[in-house]
Amino acid sequence: MVAAKLNPQNGAAFRYLGHYYALVSPEPQRALKCYQRAVSLNPEDSDAGEAICDLLDEEGKESLVLAVCRGASEMSARAFWAFRRLGYLLAHQKKWSEAIQSLQYAIRGFPTCADLWETLGLAYQRMGMLTAALKSYARAVELDDSRVFSLIESGNISLMLSSFRKGIEQFQQALKISPHNVSAQYGLGSALLGLAKECVNLGALKWGSSLLEEASEVAMRGTSLAANFSCLWKLHGDIQLIYARCYTWTPTHADEISFSTSISTWKRNCFIAAKSSRRSYQRALHLAPWLANIYADVAIASDLCLSFKESPEEELNVWSVAEKMCIGGILLEGYNEEFWVALGCLSDHIPLKQHALIRGLQLDVSLAVAWAYLGKLYREEDEKQLAQQAFDSARSIEPSLALPWAGMSADASTRNIDQNEAYECCLRAIQTFPLAEFQVGLAKLALHSSYLSSSEVFGAIQQALLRVPDYPESHNLNGLVCESRSDYQSAITSYRLARCALKSFEDESSISHVTDVSINLARSLCMAGNASDAVEECEYLRQKGHLDSKGLQIYALCLWQLGKNDMALSMTRSLASSILLMEENDAAASISFICRLLYHISGQDSAIVSILKMPTELFHGSKISFIVSAIHVLDQKNQLEAIVSRSRSFVTSREDIIAMHILITLGKLLKNGHEDSLGIQKGVDHLRKALHMYPNSSVLRNLLSYLLLSSKEWRDLRLATRCSFLDLSEHPKDGGMKSACEILGAVTVACYESASNNEKFSIPICGHQQPFVSGSIKLLQKFLHQEPWNRNARYLLTLNCLQKAREERFPVHVCRVLERLTAVSLSNRCLSTEDTLSQYQNFQLLLCAAEVNLQQGNNNECSRLARSALGSSVHNSYLFFAHLLLCRAYAAEDDTVSLRKEYRRCLELGTDFHIGWICLKFIESRYGLQDDSTVLLSSFEDCSKDNQHSRHMWMALFNMVQGLVAIWFGDFVAAEELFAQACSLADGESCLFLCHGAICMELARQKCESQYISHAIRSLKKAKNTSPNCLPIVSLLLAQAEASLGSKSKWEINIHDEWFSWPPERKPAEILFQMHLLSTQRKDVYTSSSLDYGDTSIRWILRAIHTNPSCSRYWRFLLKDMSY
Repeated sequence: MVAAKLNPQNGAAFRYLGHYYALVSPEPQRALKCYQRAVSLNPEDSDAGEAICDLLDEEGKESLVLAVCRGASEMSARAFWAFRRLGYLLAHQKKWSEAIQSLQYAIRGFPTCADLWETLGLAYQRMGMLTAALKSYARAVELDDSRVFSLIESGNISLMLSSFRKGIEQFQQALKISPHNVSAQYGLGSALLGLAKECVNLGALKWGSSLLEEASEVAMRGTSLAANFSCLWKLHGDIQLIYARCYTWTPTHADEISFSTSISTWKRNCFIAAKSSRRSYQRALHLAPWLANIYADVAIASDLCLSFKESPEEELNVWSVAEKMCIGGILLEGYNEEFWVALGCLSDHIPLKQHALIRGLQLDVSLAVAWAYLGKLYREEDEKQLAQQAFDSARSIEPSLALPWAGMSADASTRNIDQNEAYECCLRAIQTFPLAEFQVGLAKLALHSSYLSSSEVFGAIQQALLRVPDYPESHNLNGLVCESRSDYQSAITSYRLARCALKSFEDESSISHVTDVSINLARSLCMAGNASDAVEECEYLRQKGHLDSKGLQIYALCLWQLGKNDMALSMTRSLASSILLMEENDAAASISFICRLLYHISGQDSAIVSILKMPTELFHGSKISFIVSAIHVLDQKNQLEAIVSRSRSFVTSREDIIAMHILITLGKLLKNGHEDSLGIQKGVDHLRKALHMYPNSSVLRNLLSYLLLSSKEWRDLRLATRCSFLDLSEHPKDGGMKSACEILGAVTVACYESASNNEKFSIPICGHQQPFVSGSIKLLQKFLHQEPWNRNARYLLTLNCLQKAREERFPVHVCRVLERLTAVSLSNRCLSTEDTLSQYQNFQLLLCAAEVNLQQGNNNECSRLARSALGSSVHNSYLFFAHLLLCRAYAAEDDTVSLRKEYRRCLELGTDFHIGWICLKFIESRYGLQDDSTVLLSSFEDCSKDNQHSRHMWMALFNMVQGLVAIWFGDFVAAEELFAQACSLADGESCLFLCHGAICMELARQKCESQYISHAIRSLKKAKNTSPNCLPIVSLLLAQAEASLGSKSKWEINIHDEWFSWPPERKPAEILFQMHLLSTQRKDVYTSSSLDYGDTSIRWILRAIHTNPSCSRYWRFLLKDMSY
């Protein structure tokens, strides 16, 4: 007190004086005044502030506490105690927005206070700021891991955000702290239920069932803790209801007893779950009878129990439990349209169903669910027009509703929509709500389209099979889907299960269904190679009198597979006798089958004779036209020409016409070939005509590209890539047709003179040169990514990478890629089969790996791989290249003895490929291996006899190789003669004329004879004129030749042309030096051109020296110019 009198501004004195009056001498009023004085002097005094607030709070003066805190907070922004107390009070008063501001200020002063973070999270949550609330709760838990409230509220927010896995973790953590917390039990059960629904919607039924079992246990633990909480009983009822709907059937053996037992077990488990759900709902209703929605839940559970009950009791003229409970909910909330819709869905009385749905629409005309179920009701009553209108109304109101889309696909015939659109509508319904009935319907629609083997249909029917295993139709459709995917064993099992399921139906329609399933079973047995079992099935049907035309076809086919040709022909005659009584499609299929079977049993001639005896009106159809055309393709005598020409007029659809053109092309290939070769040119000519009619047909384009690739004309290779249809999304699924990516990859490898897009590695010199398609590797990589199992794609990618490595002189990074690709391809077990193509690919991959090792200097590994390639079962013409690679490996090791041995082995084996002899010629000349110089030349000429079109080109190449060899040995006269012969044989190849001109220039320099200058000028001019692009070096040599004859103007013109033939970044030093000479002679020439002649001669020579500083000639000219 003395201190306060001496210094009235000392807030601490008043604080301690307040403590005295509050604790020692209880005088609350004096204490309040002292604390108030201390706070007014120092608003940041938390002790005084908290003390005055506690005193006011004890007296129940909450408004005064708010006033004190507001005053202190307004006086100082660092009065954190005031902000904290104010935040708590505002949160208590549910003034969330104001509380957030105060709590944020308070956290600056107390960042480690878990209570503040928890309160802030609650405020954020009440304001709908869920992400911020989660962060605040997480911070509170981080500061104090025993915060159960933060964990529970975080879990509730995660459920609101559909983050069920995160919510499960949070609730489980809360239960570890407080095992008997009812809220945590309820939250964990809800989170597991939400995750289970998500799994069920995604098709993970078994995983969803296991989650529901865990959720049910959690909910029951909650009811044991708080048995009088209706929400817990309702949660348990929801869990059991979903469990009853998604509980999956366990597939069993395809015998009647096992199947019946498994179905009974599945139904019993579903019934128990549904019954448990109903009991839980009834318990919840007992605790809260005023909640109308629980009446609807009881109704749904009761209806589900009735559906799973094996022998339901029939009570006529009595309201069902489901109807009674729905009416109970309506009595409580008659204005709620959802209860009327529930009554309409669960009632068994048609008038009541219609009345309830219409009443629901009267309450809310935009209720899409009511419109959808009303459309379903009208469709069941065969009121198709009304059903269509109701479905359209539902879909326009709520496009995400599944039932209207399913109804649209079911009414495809009424709406005049095609099968593909109906399929898409049903698929959309399944994606929205994967109901088993919708999934079965999707498989039905896929039967009449090309989607039967798709993954969507397969996944849908597999899920439907687990949810409605008592439907025979689901097993039958599953068998058809498996059969379309070539999984015949699974199809056989499904058909047998379908027949077991049909045993429970004893009506007349089941007999026809059993017949259809038995025929399907026989067909799958036949396709799986079990012909004897298929014959037993067909014989059983024949004894019962249920063997139709399809069954007769299968019966005859199986008998033929078993070698019983006489019995097969007998069945064929029985089939033929009933053709006139069949429908058009069945008759066409039967005739096609008879023709094919006769062809295989009696041979081609017998089949043709039988066809000629048949009435011509039987061939009026596209299917039979294909069969007759296929036999006609193999007939060299053309006996079926008249029948084929008439039957082709019935081929009308675009796809069938394109397929017929392919068949005609095959006929051209076979009938116009000779010995072991095909008439490829005739096939190419026909495909070109067909492409004029169907230019966008990818199949025709790819087939034309494949034929061009198969020809031995290198001029056709560049056309192959232009014809192919490069679309990765539409590559053919049939293994017999090559995709555009495979064709492109093969073309890139097949062209020996392919050039890189990168100008650093190549310059185009040939008019027929196939430019390297820079995107071919990327396209093959995408293709391999789409089909990682496709060994052809990996094989072609490896060869393309090898081509790239050759052009770039085998850089290290490309070699590593090649090593990985070859290692993966060679480790593929498929390559170890006896298939010829696989053996050839294995051989090529071994050579590829050996080449990479040779380029990296691993000669021993190269030799080992090449010897491994010699063990492949391929033709000697291919083994030649393995020995050729061994020659190169031994040459690198200077092993002359082994080199000569492999060289002689190459001569003994021989090859049909010109490039092999050319490579061998280089090795022969380089290492002096020739014993008889005429042997290799004669072998090369024999290789060129078969193809007269490219014979001259190959002989020109061989003369070029001989000319290069002559240059190696310094015999330029012989080299000039050989290159002159090459130019005469291939007068359109600029590279040959360039080489000949360069050799003539060298001879002119050596012999000082002007005739060689004239020859050089003539050849260089031809090289310049025939080159498809502006070819570098040609104009420079031509300028030197013209200058030698004293033509200064022509020299200047050619120097000018040479300057523009080089890209700016690649101009060599010599052309810069020539520009130096030109600038010293005539600076006023080409003043109007784009050349920069402003540069002095000194600058030109400096640029040349900068490009090639090792040339002494440039330095001499620089000294000469500088001396002037």
